[in-house]
Amino acid sequence: MQQNNYMRLAWIAGFLAFAGISCWATAESLHMLLSSWPLFMCWIVTVGFFIIASLGTKMIVDSLNTNVYVEKRPAHLWGGILIVLIFWLCFSFPTNTHTFFYRSAISDKVLTDISVTRGYLTQIMDNTDKKAQAKLKVEQMDSRVTQLLNDLTGEIWNYNNPGFGTESKRILGNLATELGVPEITPLSIKGTSKQDLQRLCDAYRSKITRLKDDRAKAIMADIQRPNKQNIQEAKVMNKNLAEMQQSIAEGKIDLTNSEDMTGPNGVCNMLNEAYNIIKKNRNFINFSNQNDENDYTAPEPVTKVRRMISVIDVWSDYLQGKYEGYGFITWILLSVLADVAAFIFFDLAFKKEQ
Repeated sequence: MQQNNYMRLAWIAGFLAFAGISCWATAESLHMLLSSWPLFMCWIVTVGFFIIASLGTKMIVDSLNTNVYVEKRPAHLWGGILIVLIFWLCFSFPTNTHTFFYRSAISDKVLTDISVTRGYLTQIMDNTDKKAQAKLKVEQMDSRVTQLLNDLTGEIWNYNNPGFGTESKRILGNLATELGVPEITPLSIKGTSKQDLQRLCDAYRSKITRLKDDRAKAIMADIQRPNKQNIQEAKVMNKNLAEMQQSIAEGKIDLTNSEDMTGPNGVCNMLNEAYNIIKKNRNFINFSNQNDENDYTAPEPVTKVRRMISVIDVWSDYLQGKYEGYGFITWILLSVLADVAAFIFFDLAFKKEQ
């Protein structure tokens, strides 16, 4: 009996050790996502959910143990599985993985985001070859609008659904964004005969061509007569980001600290301001790739660092293949093994014996 008591204490100690690691990782992830919550509240939620998940695994083990009596054994099994799915697979496991991954990758992500952002701010500040820059921007705009216009025409002539429908409306919205107008009002031309469809396509082509010419003139004027206030704003932000880089290098900014990351003067807010400056001056910038252009000029830009804060965004990006080379699988395995170890120790310590 005394030997059994010692073993039970050992199992409980093992459970507390691994559960402590898991709960720390989950509380950290939760606090990053919900920075307005006090840390102790994150811990209360985390510990409560982990204990419930552990009880769920015990329900599964007990229901599968034919040597002990379990009332309503199938219900016990499926209830335990449901609890584990909700409180572990949907909560503890993804948040643990997020924390392990975040701590391994955040420094690289922050410094890369700052470096790329400063490069685009520098383009706004320099604006050396204005005429060539304006011409390039007009050509890029013209190419995108032409492609969208072709998509619109193709959709109107769509054999399965001819005329102006839902997809045509979506394309028209994208055209409005490219042409810098709030919206393009759909034309009132109806009918699905060949003559009607051709008349509709010609009318849209004429309307969009006029808007494209106006947009080209606006780009040329904007770039060749830059706003001095915008240039000064870019210079100030570039200086602030340089100082932030230095503070990170000197350890004055802790990238694992919620306040340093998401506080009023934190990394996320500083980068968010920089993204908005770049968005406002996008005509002055040659983006390195289409992904960067999409990120910096989105209706509501979300920085790459901000996405690292959110467990939901991190998992979404991982599933889209955006974290290749970051060892994400390693952190998934570590998270699973830590939790499974805790569950095993819990089940051994509190297993049903009769």
